[in-house]
Amino acid sequence: MTLPPQFQDWFARQGWQPHPHQLDLLEAQGDTLLIAPTGGGKTLAGFLPSLVALRDGHDGLHTLYVSPLKALTADIARNLARPVAELTLPIRVEDRTGDTRSSQRARQRVDPPQILLTTPESLALMLSYEQAPQIFGSLKRVVLDELHALAENKRGDQLMLCLARLRTLAPGVAATGLSATVEDPDALARFMGGAAIIQADPGPDPDIAMLATARPAPWAGGGGHYAIPEVLDQIRQARTTIIFINTRAQAELFFQALWAANDDNLPIGLHHGSLARDARQRVEAAMAAGELRAVVATGSLDLGIDWGAVDLVIQVGAPKNVKRLVQRIGRANHRYNAPSRARIVPANRFEVIECVAALEAVRERDLDGDPRGPGPLDVLCQHILLTACAGPFDADALFSEVRTAGPYRGLTRAQFDDCLDFVATGGYALRAYDRWQRLMERDGLWRLRDPRAARNLRMNVGTIVEAEMLKVRFRGRGGNLLGEVEESFAATLVPGDTFLIGGQTVRYEGLRELTVEVTRQPTKQPRIAVYSGLKLATSTQLSHRVQALIGDRSRHGALPPDTADWLALQARISALPRPGVLLSESFPHRGQWHFALYGFAGRNALQTLGLLMTNTMENAGLGPLGFLATDYALWIWSLDPVTDPEPLLDRDGLRAGLGDWLAGNTVMKRTFRNVAIIAGLIQRNMPGGRKSGKQATFSSDILYDTLRRYDPDHLLLRITADEARRGLVDFGRIEDMLDHSPHHDHRMLDRVTPLAAPLLLEFGRVPIAGQGRERLAEAEAAALMAEAGLT
Repeated sequence: MTLPPQFQDWFARQGWQPHPHQLDLLEAQGDTLLIAPTGGGKTLAGFLPSLVALRDGHDGLHTLYVSPLKALTADIARNLARPVAELTLPIRVEDRTGDTRSSQRARQRVDPPQILLTTPESLALMLSYEQAPQIFGSLKRVVLDELHALAENKRGDQLMLCLARLRTLAPGVAATGLSATVEDPDALARFMGGAAIIQADPGPDPDIAMLATARPAPWAGGGGHYAIPEVLDQIRQARTTIIFINTRAQAELFFQALWAANDDNLPIGLHHGSLARDARQRVEAAMAAGELRAVVATGSLDLGIDWGAVDLVIQVGAPKNVKRLVQRIGRANHRYNAPSRARIVPANRFEVIECVAALEAVRERDLDGDPRGPGPLDVLCQHILLTACAGPFDADALFSEVRTAGPYRGLTRAQFDDCLDFVATGGYALRAYDRWQRLMERDGLWRLRDPRAARNLRMNVGTIVEAEMLKVRFRGRGGNLLGEVEESFAATLVPGDTFLIGGQTVRYEGLRELTVEVTRQPTKQPRIAVYSGLKLATSTQLSHRVQALIGDRSRHGALPPDTADWLALQARISALPRPGVLLSESFPHRGQWHFALYGFAGRNALQTLGLLMTNTMENAGLGPLGFLATDYALWIWSLDPVTDPEPLLDRDGLRAGLGDWLAGNTVMKRTFRNVAIIAGLIQRNMPGGRKSGKQATFSSDILYDTLRRYDPDHLLLRITADEARRGLVDFGRIEDMLDHSPHHDHRMLDRVTPLAAPLLLEFGRVPIAGQGRERLAEAEAAALMAEAGLT
């Protein structure tokens, strides 16, 4: 297929030439994966075959566009309106997301547009309706935007199951994946179920460097506030700047510090996922209109939306992931063959090294990423239930269909039957309860036992299980909505406490009808609303780069002089971590022994290792008192020294200790709750209201304890154990650390070492309640009695 004359004329009127990859995709047959740089016209490339095919009209839905973000669908709708209007194409373009009016959603089920823009969750919901064969029967193309972002989590698995269903409803439908940052194109093509790969010219190297600052990065901490003057100076010189920060709490703090120093009153906004939707939309509209000079944002602005005026990105804090950094850099100069411009602000001295390593990786186009595991079974359980909502199904046919989805190509019939048995009966321990008897088989077809259950199942579509959030409003009738905080944070508040939200300090007045009521309190030091689950761990590949950079003294010239001097002092007093060798140190400090292990395995993994090692130390009588984990190191303090760490790092012992620790741990209960919600065992949303977080947690805890006692081999417990090891506790990275560093180098020293000193300044220490604290208390009591002349 070549570009028709009217389209050639339209490109010429814009002063454009079609990019080669846009024409390649226009001519492609079957499923394709287009990999092109940010600003390379991927979205237009994805739609161009549809616009050309639709110039003569089409009855019913022709093209389905799926993106990760509702905001992105709205942005695409605006951008598509222009070529459709200027080319006078007989095309109706509509979106279908959680924000779409119910009347429009109902109309779309009987009269779909030619192009429909949606999200994975809304697509799964539409496929659950009885009208799905009529809605999608005429479908010719599916466009999957920002596919790399979806492939990294369960939303991508759900989307691939939906794609398999679409192939059944519309045989011959062609899928096009669009992606900018991919470390393994072949793997992403397999994720789609098999696709031909089109790779665009990657474009020029970005203009990216560390931001020069008058003050060096501090030894510890994560705020980056030392660089506020230089960040403001960069904002003054640019048209529009996006300042990316890794967590919502740090974004709130940085925004407040930036605003306090903003003597020029530059218009600066704040954007993150816990702000009220109206507040986010106001910031997005102001950005699109060019009314803001800068916006402080989290990952909420990582993807897709094209703000052409953005000419600078500043990353505050180490990026933790090279792909994430490349994605964020691409927000600046969002044009093909225009170099993106970005500056990085490390938050502390260790992050200086990580930022240098990340910059080297970007220049070498060396992206990071871990291999994907098989498709998760809790997502498959939800898919089976939603399939039943649409009508009776044949188990053999559905099994064959599911196996065409990339993540599930290795699914066995036994695994499928386990999922089918669970959704039909609840499993062995729960089959006596009517509420979990959802499916029945009749005449060889599986169907809902009670058709009225479809409403509840549809209300709980999706794989995103976030921490329970409570709305925050100003007190009084009609008080403005500020955003949300986690229920666990709200539970710690007492009237009079202050915290930061939306860039302003507020005073907690009380909780009314699951809403946190506040008043303004600009003069008092705030507490910070802590959003759990948002601390990003440094990727495995980037961690290896950091370790290699530290261990090779010939490369220290790439580091700032003060950082190079710090590492040189470490080399003189102890040793430098290096690939292949696991360095650890023991030294006395203020009457206690301290053990530092430089594992470079990420915060989650080293946190888990700290729990396991201190348990072994407790059993050995070493009196551990507490530990702290960062992305780079584990630090344990105790009454007696660790003289030989090898027994503490025995792989079999660690694995056995993990199993014992996980069995009754709250980490498992938290993971089980998430799995149970996705698989449909627990329904968060109910007609007439939503369960509170406490109610959902209470229900899941009872179910978890019941299944452990009466059905320890239950499907959901098996899924939970796998996910806990792979996710929250990240045990695989502990094993990777041991594989990557098979040799141990333990140093017994008489003082704190340069590399360990910053660890003593970090927050987040975990105390150990055990014999060590009892011995410490006894010693303190004895000293006090002796001082008083008593024995």
